[in-house]
Amino acid sequence: MQLSAIDLAIFIAYVAILVTIGYLVSREKTGHEKNTSDYFLAGKGLPWWAVGASLIAANISAEQIIGMSGSGYAIGLAIASYEWMAAITLILVGKYFLPVFVRKGIYTMPQFLEQRYDSRVKVVLAIFWLGVYIFVNLTSVLWLGALAINAIAGVELLFGLLFLGVLSAGYSLYGGLKAVALTDIIQVVLLVFGGLMMSYLALNLIGEQNGGGLLTGFTELTRVAPEKFDMILSRDNPHYMSLPGLSVLLGGMWVVNFAYWGFNQYIIQRALGAKSIAEGQKGIVFAAYLKLLMPIIVVLPGIAAVVLLPQLERPDQAYPQLMNLMPVGFKGLIFAALVAAIVSSLASMTNSISTIFTMDIYARHQPGRSEQHYVRVGRLVALVSLILGMICAQPLLGQFDQAFQYIQEFTGFFTPGITVLFLLGVFWPLATANSALVAAIGSAVLSLLFKFWWPELPFMDRVGVTFLICLALAVLLSLWEHNRASATVRSDNGQMISLAEVNFATGGTFNLAALGVTLILIALYATWW
Repeated sequence: MQLSAIDLAIFIAYVAILVTIGYLVSREKTGHEKNTSDYFLAGKGLPWWAVGASLIAANISAEQIIGMSGSGYAIGLAIASYEWMAAITLILVGKYFLPVFVRKGIYTMPQFLEQRYDSRVKVVLAIFWLGVYIFVNLTSVLWLGALAINAIAGVELLFGLLFLGVLSAGYSLYGGLKAVALTDIIQVVLLVFGGLMMSYLALNLIGEQNGGGLLTGFTELTRVAPEKFDMILSRDNPHYMSLPGLSVLLGGMWVVNFAYWGFNQYIIQRALGAKSIAEGQKGIVFAAYLKLLMPIIVVLPGIAAVVLLPQLERPDQAYPQLMNLMPVGFKGLIFAALVAAIVSSLASMTNSISTIFTMDIYARHQPGRSEQHYVRVGRLVALVSLILGMICAQPLLGQFDQAFQYIQEFTGFFTPGITVLFLLGVFWPLATANSALVAAIGSAVLSLLFKFWWPELPFMDRVGVTFLICLALAVLLSLWEHNRASATVRSDNGQMISLAEVNFATGGTFNLAALGVTLILIALYATWW
């Protein structure tokens, strides 16, 4: 279905405003050229409202709006566990992790790992994140975005991919994180308003079919599809493998959320660019509040589509097809909100890809170059990553019905090890570089073994079990290395300290308690299954 002239005018106005503001905020004072801090961390001058809005804009993209709406259509409100638990996770990240990262003055998460462990850990994780960001996150956002544009405006998939890539590069490539973060204010306002409008209109359509309005529509929806409002799925639910009951709230979901919100470069980079720790923390709290609204914006429309569009071939068609039911004018607004979410995430991902490659890999082999040289490299890398994403999007994602679940399961191979690395790195001085490598590599190996040898284990439980095993392996290896000799360890401020400088009595008690709790949890998981 084609957009009407009014819808198209609204959308063109949005694109023009976005590019104009992106250009204006990217300009530098006369005589000043962008340095790495300006380009990759917005000069460390972001206020709390920009940090919070940019966190949400980076998070809510095509994979969230289209993917989670599709999961809402297929599974129901239980998929909102990701959103509501993320709000709690954000508060914990702001309180305990952000101050550590900011005080270290880092640009990237791999830099923290190098300071805490060694360069091997940094390089392994930098390469991993580059691969995931380009071939999982970037491709999924581009592909789902192109599908939405195709379904709503009738644009061919190839041209949709090109449009999203060019628009993202057009307003963010030159300005870097500052352009991304400040334009994200517009993106989030449009996203929240457009998403709430979609939910309102969808429920109102259901209500009109039954002689009422919004409240009638919601009541009718709960009557026709009561199973879609179950928050805890039973074992006989066909989607139990995706969201396995209570263990979602008590197990692997926490691992996934901490890895994403606390240790994920393209998310935490916004907080690293804040004016101060306090500003960053306030921004994170603002983002946590906005996360509470997300199920209304991205999940509820998918549930409404169960009544309005019961014969969909694929769940991920729910949101695009709903937009075709919207009245003239509103469709253009909601379409602009959807594209806003897509391009803001693309801009965030490409900026983080360029930051990791430039600061963690390129600068390592080309030290001593000028700041402006590294900025130019960063821009080139961002452009190349977009091109790769557009080339690989269809071959990698074209065959999946629920892209959101695919993304979660794939990244779930690695998130347990990443969470272990950062938790031990921040809270346990005795953790060693070798134990970090074992946790990182063991996470992928164990996840693959469980997937093929224990296929009936839901992936969320697989994440939880893998996390506990990797944690136990890292603790045991660290203790074994220290017991072999009078070893030194690297503390969280990067200094080498000996065992004599650690409160060994307290530390020993903590070691035994942590190891004991870990083993008990592994046993409970095994008993449960």
